[in-house]
Amino acid sequence: MAVPSRWKHAALRPDLLTLAASLAAREERFALVTVVRREPPSSAQVGDVALVTERGEYHGWAGGGCTRSSVLREAMRAIADGEPRLLSLSPEPERGRRPGVVFLPMTCDSGGTVEIYVEPVLPAARLLLFGSSPAVQVLARIGHAMGYRVEVFDPDAGESDFPDAKVLRSIAADALPRGAHVLVATMGDRDIEALEAVLARSPAYVGVIASSKRFAQLRDALLARGVPREALERVTAPAGLDIGARTPEEIALSIMAQIVERRRRAAAMAPGIPEPAEAPREAVDPVCGMSVTVAGARHTAEALGVTYYFCCAGCRTKFLADSARYLAARAGAHGS
Repeated sequence: MAVPSRWKHAALRPDLLTLAASLAAREERFALVTVVRREPPSSAQVGDVALVTERGEYHGWAGGGCTRSSVLREAMRAIADGEPRLLSLSPEPERGRRPGVVFLPMTCDSGGTVEIYVEPVLPAARLLLFGSSPAVQVLARIGHAMGYRVEVFDPDAGESDFPDAKVLRSIAADALPRGAHVLVATMGDRDIEALEAVLARSPAYVGVIASSKRFAQLRDALLARGVPREALERVTAPAGLDIGARTPEEIALSIMAQIVERRRRAAAMAPGIPEPAEAPREAVDPVCGMSVTVAGARHTAEALGVTYYFCCAGCRTKFLADSARYLAARAGAHGS
C-alpha cells in the first residue's frame, strides 16, 4: 500500500493503523515501535513508528539499517515476554546509562543516537465460564473489569444477567480457545462434558465449583472416558483460594484471586507468552560488526561462495570495494 508523503512522520500511519486493527481482530500478537528521542545525524525522527508481527515481519519506519536488526530482535523479545522496553542505540552505549533502559551499540559510521519505545500488543486473556449461578455472574463482572474477554456457556443463561460477557448457548469443543482460564460451575449438569472439552484445549487454569467428594466422582468418570490423568491433576476443585468465602461475591473474589495468583506464578517461572515458533536467525555484518536479521535482509553480497549480510547499503559498498580486507579481519578476529 502506497503511503502519501504527508504521512511519513505521522504518529501512526493509516496503513499501520489498518494493519494493527487487522492483527488485533485476529488476536495475533505484535509490537509497536516508536522513536521517542534522537540526536543527529540519526535518520529516524521523533514520532516515527514501525510495527513488528509475531512472525518477524517489519512494517513502517523507525530508522534505517543501523537500527532495524536491533529493533526487530527486541520487538520479538517483547512479543514473547509481554514486557515493554525502552531502547537506546548509541555509538557509546556505556555512557549515560540509566536504569530501565536497554542500551545497544549504534555501529554504523553515520553515528547518532536514537531512543525507541517498544510496546507489545497482546490479545486479552480469555475467561470461560460454564454455568450461570450468582457466583458466575459476579465473576463475569470482575473478569470484565480486569480486562479479560469473558464468555459464558449455558443454554439457560440470560443475557441480562451477563451484560459484560458474550453468552453462548452451545459451542463445538474444537472451537474453544487454547490457553484460557476456565471455571466449570454447572452444578452437576453437563460437568463431565464441559471438563472433557476444556481439558483438551490446554487451559491455563481450570477450576470447578464442587466439593472434593463430587470432583472425585467426576475424575473417575473422566478417566473412564479416556481423559489423561495428568490433565485432571491440573484441575482445582473446589475452585478458589481458601478465604472462608460464603457469599457469591466472596466465592467469585476467591476464584479470581486464584486465577491471578496462578498467572503471576507462571510468569515468574517462565515467560507468560510463548516464544515465537522460530526466532529470527542473525548474521554479523563483516564491515561494522552489527547483528543483522537474515530473514528479509535487504543488503547482501556473496564472496567465495558465502553470502554476507549488511546493516545498510554503505557497509555493503565498502565490502564490495575491498572484500579481501574485511574477510581477513574477520578471520583474524575468529582466530584470536
